[in-house]
Amino acid sequence: QVQLVESGGGLVQAGGSLRLSCAASTSTSMGWFRQAPGKEREFVATIRWSGSTRYYADYVKGRFTISRDNAKNTVYLQMDSLKPEDTAVYYCAGSATRMGITTRRDDYDYWGQGTQVTVSS
Repeated sequence: QVQLVESGGGLVQAGGSLRLSCAASTSTSMGWFRQAPGKEREFVATIRWSGSTRYYADYVKGRFTISRDNAKNTVYLQMDSLKPEDTAVYYCAGSATRMGITTRRDDYDYWGQGTQVTVSS
């Protein structure tokens, strides 16, 4: 069983930056999702096992960057130009078998415990 551990969340002012890390990533497709209070968990970004392909939700495109270091078994989410609407618990997710990118929650088998990101206005 793969255990994913997120870190790097916190409180930041609008326009600021944070970098989230996910330790013990799988050697397959990885992704980031987020869940705000009272809302469904939504897709944020995904990256292919090799790191060669990345895909973002429209609401973070151009502001967030997903990357991975397979030697360190770690996936990152660099978040710049943060907005109050980015406030949520952010979850790292990994697939057991999928190598390509995917935005579907059901395609991910492993989930971290989440890390809180709060953006103040």
